[in-house]
Amino acid sequence: MAENRVLLATVLGWIIAQGLKVLLGVVTERRFNFRWFVGTGGMPSAHSAGVSALATAVGLAKGWDSPIFAVALIFALVTMFDAQGVRRAAGQQAEILNTMLGDIYWKRPIADDRLKELIGHTPIEVFVGGALGVLVAVLCASA
Repeated sequence: MAENRVLLATVLGWIIAQGLKVLLGVVTERRFNFRWFVGTGGMPSAHSAGVSALATAVGLAKGWDSPIFAVALIFALVTMFDAQGVRRAAGQQAEILNTMLGDIYWKRPIADDRLKELIGHTPIEVFVGGALGVLVAVLCASA
């Protein structure tokens, strides 16, 4: 399994993207938050980096005309669409609902936890994650 370049590229793409997300969070917010290691949302999209690395590595290893590349590509496109579409919309709805709860219960504590707002990605976060994944896969294939 250690010589599986497809797996290596996929895992490295995700880890590098998640690490960059933590680094950018520390730089921009001047604090460290452990949740950035495992959380969703933010720049770059680790989901996009992982699936684009997967599709690219499969294409490089098995050929761009192989059925397994077609499966990996469709999987990557669906995942990236979901990351910036459905999950982003759910995050925006959570933000609106949290604002409404704050307005309704102003000055009164809310017993339940707030809804998680940062669960999706902007198109640029998805694009950067995807580009990072392709770069990682190409580097893994040439190493």
